[in-house]
Amino acid sequence: MGTAFLLTSLVIVATPGTGALYAIAAGLTRGTRAAVLAALAGTLGTIPHMVAAITGLAALLHASGVAFAVLKYAGVAYLLFMAWSTWRDRGVLAVDEESAATSSTRAVLVSGITLNLLNPKLTIFFFAFLPQFVPAGSGAVPTMLGLSAVFMAMTFVVFAVYGACAAAVRDQVLARPTVVDRVRKAFAASFAVLAGRLALESR
Repeated sequence: MGTAFLLTSLVIVATPGTGALYAIAAGLTRGTRAAVLAALAGTLGTIPHMVAAITGLAALLHASGVAFAVLKYAGVAYLLFMAWSTWRDRGVLAVDEESAATSSTRAVLVSGITLNLLNPKLTIFFFAFLPQFVPAGSGAVPTMLGLSAVFMAMTFVVFAVYGACAAAVRDQVLARPTVVDRVRKAFAASFAVLAGRLALESR
């Protein structure tokens, strides 16, 4: 495994995107446990994209404008739903003092997985990114699986760190209702911006 792969992966993972934003929001609104769950969910949400890249489905998604558009706009719709529910202080990112509740755990996991699952750019990313570090030959698939596992591990760690840092200042934020309201609306606006950015993405 080359240094180039590790450095490139770290830059990609550390660049704030939907998954990182969700982990930060979960940590700030629900605490460290929710942040770790959000990081795990975001990581799990990349598995179908990895499988698609390895099996060649990414090529079909890249070639089919209809398939790409359907998945893309489903992702846009879900991001807009997250923006709306966060703005209204409802849903999975509502401030919750009982973040250990089973229903809360399920909601955080489902939302985190769905956010990444409905992002077609992840499939294209795996399809374009991984082969650059895979030598040609019969061992290509095992190598891609190994690299994908490393990438997913890095994703989980970075997202968890982001979320834990946000959770560390949670008490200070919650002590100021005005700040809570502004932060909540900032996250809602961020989800809306991400939705707009995804809507403008092309293959």
